[in-house]
Amino acid sequence: MDLNTTNFNEVPTVQLSGTMNAVFWIWGQQVKELSDYYMPWMEIAYNLPVMIESHQLRVRVDVMPLLSCHLLKGHKEQYLAHLLLSSITMGYVWQEGENNIPKVLPRNLALPLVEVSRTLGLPPILVHSDLVLANWKKKDPDGPLEIRNLDTIVSLPGGESLKGFILVTLLVEKAAVPGIKALAQAINAVLQPSDDDLLQALKQLKTSIAEMTKALRQMHDYVDPAIFYAAIRIFLSGNQTVREIWNKEDSKRNSKFSWKDNPAIPEGLIYEGVSEEPLKYSGGSAAQSTVFHAFDELLGVCHSKESTTFLHRMREYMPPSHRAFIEEVHSAPSLREYILSSGSCLLCEAYNQCVATLAELRSYHISIVAKYILTGAAKAKDGGLGHLPGPPQALAERGTGGTTVFCFLRSVRDTTLGRIIDPSD
Repeated sequence: MDLNTTNFNEVPTVQLSGTMNAVFWIWGQQVKELSDYYMPWMEIAYNLPVMIESHQLRVRVDVMPLLSCHLLKGHKEQYLAHLLLSSITMGYVWQEGENNIPKVLPRNLALPLVEVSRTLGLPPILVHSDLVLANWKKKDPDGPLEIRNLDTIVSLPGGESLKGFILVTLLVEKAAVPGIKALAQAINAVLQPSDDDLLQALKQLKTSIAEMTKALRQMHDYVDPAIFYAAIRIFLSGNQTVREIWNKEDSKRNSKFSWKDNPAIPEGLIYEGVSEEPLKYSGGSAAQSTVFHAFDELLGVCHSKESTTFLHRMREYMPPSHRAFIEEVHSAPSLREYILSSGSCLLCEAYNQCVATLAELRSYHISIVAKYILTGAAKAKDGGLGHLPGPPQALAERGTGGTTVFCFLRSVRDTTLGRIIDPSD
């Protein structure tokens, strides 16, 4: 399937009420600039690493004019505006690391961020759809959608490693596109029974998931563990959100959304002009990716109560059309039950291969997290970070052991494996 020439309007939509097409907004031609009216946003957002490292970002933001979002034309410009403003927000909050963390996001940043967030149905913070799905451009517009021909639109501290992290994650999403198409075909094959069509759809789904694992392997080539651990994590600050879900007593004491992913700012952040009380949101996370939720729903993978609570919470950080898509897959007839009732050994084997391949992808993700958290932590402990600053202490205290995040990832992997159908059943 050639993603450079494919017309995604051809993806089946009959049974999914048209939401399938909305999922692919990320693959259209990206808008890289807004009108001159928004130049103050662009001048800051396109120079974030330099401004953060020179400790000038907050100074620039504090004198930035208050602009309205009413001149933004269509969803693509609105998504770009959300990317710009949410990235500036992360830089503003974490410019000094854990030192001198601001309690207030100034109104000239808070008001337009909240305005465009409400329009898009997204929270006013950097999310997966900002950092990855809307944050890429081709160097050669006519060239392939491959990492050597890709660049990010907005960056944060982390240099080439951050760019690699973003673009490799994008290529994992790219590899999932044939699987999403197969997902729709599988549902159609259940609704209008065709075992032959279903078998082909399951084979395509399995191949797509395997390609996602292959794409993820590129992380080793483009992302340095020490840089990820010491320089990048604090600006993403989303991977530890699972901690509050697994720690039930802590979860009862705190609000639903939280900047407390990073315990250096547990009280949240006041968005000036929006609320007098601190607002609490989670940072970006791979758990906000639509494709994993959709594949789980199709294959009937049911996670533990704690994991499900966290994963469903992450859906609130997806674009509304992505959430609607997942809900439509959830509402479709059970693929697993159809296969069990069919008595077809071929369908059962194809389904099991899909589940096993998804579990393999999750196992590989665990190994990636181990490398980039545990190896990075070891280098920090041994003073092997070279010129890099020491990692944020709050994240270091939670990340070095990795207990909670690994419990979550292993639980999700194990419950996936648990859905394999025993041929003797």
